Amino acid sequence: MRGTEFLDLDRLQTKEDFERLMLDLLKPLLSRLSPSCTCFETDRVFAHYDAAAADMEAFSRPLWGLVPFWASGKEEASLFPEFESYAALYRKGLSNATDPDCAFYWGDCKAFDQRFVEMAAISYGMLFAPHILWDPLNETEKNNLSAYLGQINDHELPVCNWVLFAVLVNIALKKHGMPYREDMLANYLNGLETFYLGDGWYCDGDSGQKDYYISFAIHFYCLVYAKTMETEDPARCSLYKERAMEFAKQFIYWFDENGDAIPFGRSLTYRFAQVSFFSACLMAGLEPFPTDVMKGLITAHLRNWLKRDIFDRDGLLTIGYGYENLHMSERYNAQGSPYWAMKTFAFLMLPSDHDFYKTEGTTEVEALRKQAVCSMKYADMLIRHYGNHATAFTPGVYSPRGHGHIVEKYGKFAYDTKFGISVSRSQYELCECAPDCMLTFLIDGYLYVRRICLDRRITDDSVISTWSPYPGITVKTTLTPDENGHSRIHEIESAIECVAIDSGFAIRRDDTECVDVTVLDEKNVSSVTNKYCECTVTGHKIEGSGGAAKAASYIADPNTHLLYPKTVIPAVEYRIGKGRSVCRTQVRSKWY
Repeated sequence: MRGTEFLDLDRLQTKEDFERLMLDLLKPLLSRLSPSCTCFETDRVFAHYDAAAADMEAFSRPLWGLVPFWASGKEEASLFPEFESYAALYRKGLSNATDPDCAFYWGDCKAFDQRFVEMAAISYGMLFAPHILWDPLNETEKNNLSAYLGQINDHELPVCNWVLFAVLVNIALKKHGMPYREDMLANYLNGLETFYLGDGWYCDGDSGQKDYYISFAIHFYCLVYAKTMETEDPARCSLYKERAMEFAKQFIYWFDENGDAIPFGRSLTYRFAQVSFFSACLMAGLEPFPTDVMKGLITAHLRNWLKRDIFDRDGLLTIGYGYENLHMSERYNAQGSPYWAMKTFAFLMLPSDHDFYKTEGTTEVEALRKQAVCSMKYADMLIRHYGNHATAFTPGVYSPRGHGHIVEKYGKFAYDTKFGISVSRSQYELCECAPDCMLTFLIDGYLYVRRICLDRRITDDSVISTWSPYPGITVKTTLTPDENGHSRIHEIESAIECVAIDSGFAIRRDDTECVDVTVLDEKNVSSVTNKYCECTVTGHKIEGSGGAAKAASYIADPNTHLLYPKTVIPAVEYRIGKGRSVCRTQVRSKWY
């Protein structure tokens, strides 16, 4: 474990405890502010956008934690010497970075600019902490900042959660009497309605994705709007709150009883932002669940993440998931990207005498889930809870544009809070591909997995998808969870002879921490066990030529798994002949 000795996770009870944790997380980063206060002098991690935009990102994202801290006011100023020192640094940075005549200017914006993303955090500060980030500025500084933010109205944005960045900018400018675009504000708010699906679920615009961007982006920003615009737009604010309450009923299934969340979709490097939706609810005065449950979930989630190896030796958050791992990143991840996780501290806006800080908190949330299985038709997902872990079953629906490992992050059969998932290094070798929880076809030296979902259906107890891994092959897969794991029925129509490997969950092996594994491959059963868990895959060829199923476990290449650097994957092999084949795979998974 590196860089975590500065964190005190033993006591997270009072508001002061959480404020100290937030400041401790930022201290290694803020101590590296450049003399101009417009960027951080850290090791450069290259994203698809320019270096100045990456500097703005690293500057802005800590504001997701600092703003709710500043919003509390005089009490925090007397308790924490950092209160005003950080405020002064950020005022200086905003003054320099938004002055077009300054050598440290962040640069003009263009269409689809990353700078628009980071404007949301600055607008958050103008809305909730104007006494820190707005009122002390002189007229020139206010005009420069407003003009800089206003560029978001002059350029095209992606049709996705980005439209809400423009919403936050425009309401922040409006609140402070600065030039804004009422027409653009209305256009983006109305456009958001085209994203809405039902049961509190949106899709992320024209990408069609349903992932954490619905929770830590769309709902989060809508709740900021609801908190700040209730007088001007009461009907819309009420609607956003109602949808958040509906969403919470299903989103709670994304977390197991220990507070761990399902690793699904892109931007997983934002880590504990996974729970920030519930923090936003508290900020907006919503309690979809009892206060002690929300406190317990947020606290357990934070503790779990902050005990992992997610910091470098200096205490800076790294890119990765369970450990530093650039391999799993997206093209829009730069050195400051992981600090999106600071959104989780939105609850710091609550007064110190709020019940949230008085209750001990509980993770006893099973009673809040009406049943073990939750079918989410608008999310294209079915989730089954197994007590100390939870598994999401999906039909493999994702944006064709992609951002990095899009197939693995959306297209697997199952995603689990404890077992996690793997991402591939190549499509040439099984160990490099590491296709856990996928049916992989081996054809002419290449590996093909579920890439194109032709049709899907989510029932109350199953996920059914029709897909094509390769021209001439069509597969209908039915996933059905049960109390011990899940079954897969694959109905395959193939114009060619080939081999198919059906894999279970990857199991951790770790020689540095003596996490030994036991691998047993016998006939049609492949089983891998360590001291934490086990996964057994049993295959049956029900129909078709090619012979019986055969056990075929394999060692995955290091750093392919999101949680564990080294893994073994249990699997069974099927010989697929021309015509119709039906294969039944049983996956038994257990976490001790």
